[in-house]
Amino acid sequence: MEYFTEMLHDEIGQRLKVDNVLYHDKTEHQDLIIFENGRFGRVMALDGVVQTTEGDEYIYHEMLTHVPILAHGAAKRVLIIGGGDGGMAREALKHQDIEVTMVEIDRGVVDFCAKYLPNHNAGAFENPRFNLVITDGCKFVKETDERWDVIIVDSTDPIGPGEVLFTQEFYGDCKRCLTDGGIIVTQNGVPAVQPQEVTHSFNRLGAHFADVSFYLATVPTYQGGPMAFGWASDNADLRQQAAATIQARLEKAGLTLRYYTPDVHVAAFALPGDVRKLLV
Repeated sequence: MEYFTEMLHDEIGQRLKVDNVLYHDKTEHQDLIIFENGRFGRVMALDGVVQTTEGDEYIYHEMLTHVPILAHGAAKRVLIIGGGDGGMAREALKHQDIEVTMVEIDRGVVDFCAKYLPNHNAGAFENPRFNLVITDGCKFVKETDERWDVIIVDSTDPIGPGEVLFTQEFYGDCKRCLTDGGIIVTQNGVPAVQPQEVTHSFNRLGAHFADVSFYLATVPTYQGGPMAFGWASDNADLRQQAAATIQARLEKAGLTLRYYTPDVHVAAFALPGDVRKLLV
């Protein structure tokens, strides 16, 4: 295999040069490949779609964790749905007073990523504040009696096993699992090529939460432009805090991050006109 070709969309695709295939096989749920690329380092793809790379994963993981955690300001418990590569857990656990539960449907993804993408979890899987549950995320939030301050839905695109993580019923179950004033954030694709994801999630989240919006970040290997992260809470003030407030919380946490800054946090919620038009 000289090139890996991704055709998530019918009209456009992308190719990544494959320097070396480290692993390629089918797990119980998905076709999984991990290969090396000269620009992005190790790359993981599921069912022919790039999920994460060593070269730019920090952007995605920092923005999906630190935005809700620092906006909340007092989070102690974080639930991650998906996130089998461990990057989300790694970032959340940088907050020393936070405990993380990660629910992943596919044990194979967790094991392979721990072996082939060890820098993603960076020891998070062995952290005493980390709890891994192998089960279906939809089933888990429907049945659990536990509550969390922040829920991060680190899903694949709404195809295959990840499709159920974009339903109104799932979001309602997540709402039940949040503490008062809790926040849920979601992965919602690239609006330029997946506009329906934003519109659908806006309406489905809006059926359960008083304040729903999106924020943006550009991750190079997610083709098509800036990607959207869904945001929902019953407290609109959490989304509208000043950079100085976020800065104080970041300094208190003692974090030095690569992409995320308080200014980026605030600016990410400034949606361009074409994205705002999708919120209907």
